[in-house]
Amino acid sequence: MQITHLVTHSGGFHADELLSSVILTRLFPDAEIIRTRDAGWNAPGAGKIIYDVGRDYDHARGIYDHHQKDAPLREDGQPYSSFGLIWAHYGADYLRASGVPEADVAGIHASFDAGFVLPVDLMDNGALSPSEAGPMLSDLTLPMLLESLKPVYDDNAPEAEDMAFAGALHIARAFVEAQVRRKAAKRRAEAQVMTAIETAGASRVLELPQGMPFRSAVVAAGADHLLFVVHPRGEDWALTGIRKNADGFDQRADLPAAWAGLTDAALEEASGVQGAKFCHNGRFIAVAGSREAILAMAELAVREAEAVAGAA
Repeated sequence: MQITHLVTHSGGFHADELLSSVILTRLFPDAEIIRTRDAGWNAPGAGKIIYDVGRDYDHARGIYDHHQKDAPLREDGQPYSSFGLIWAHYGADYLRASGVPEADVAGIHASFDAGFVLPVDLMDNGALSPSEAGPMLSDLTLPMLLESLKPVYDDNAPEAEDMAFAGALHIARAFVEAQVRRKAAKRRAEAQVMTAIETAGASRVLELPQGMPFRSAVVAAGADHLLFVVHPRGEDWALTGIRKNADGFDQRADLPAAWAGLTDAALEEASGVQGAKFCHNGRFIAVAGSREAILAMAELAVREAEAVAGAA
């Protein structure tokens, strides 16, 4: 069936129908968005997808609301918003339309749902408060930022709401597309990192062909022996630590304390490596001017880390 109209409610908008519109307009680019509370439009019919309005959820009839008494729930009992429902039914096709390889569609669909869609669902249903991000960040969560694009209360222009929705749609699209690109890139990186881990063998240092996400592949490979990663960075080379946890800053090993905050000649003197350029004061990254120099720094960093571990 050809989809000619994407129907959602008029008036103030929220993140869930806005993000749903991002998915649907990609899949049905010729369909017209209708924002209305008219009962005729909000009832299922040929050529329509109705979302966040209509007081019903029935995929076969093309209606995806979550405000009714018996609102749809995920298998774990958490509530859906319209975004979660649209993603559940159309997300995989959206990923395919975005160029995601078929082998990665299921994994990225699940990852995006857990890390991006679910928080929007929970916040829209009042099951998660923006304040849980912290007092300073409560107004900077994605749903709050998108909703801040609504007209101010005394903007009474007849087209103000629809114009604001159209403008916010472009911004919401950019966030969704960026997240999908990053998740797809992470999948590509994992394959390269796995190959590099095999090449590294028992070495404590993992060499990569360029900067890329590496921690998840290192953990998946069970490469607990690895302490540092080196890779080219523009004309220079970088040496970085490996975080113990995805959300923390503690590393498996820090760079030598004597290098902290030093640059150029001072770092060359402290490390004894010609070409050493920079070491962050936090001791999680250092930079050198050549591969030979960064590998020399990595060897020194491993030696000190092993000595510290042995003395502990």
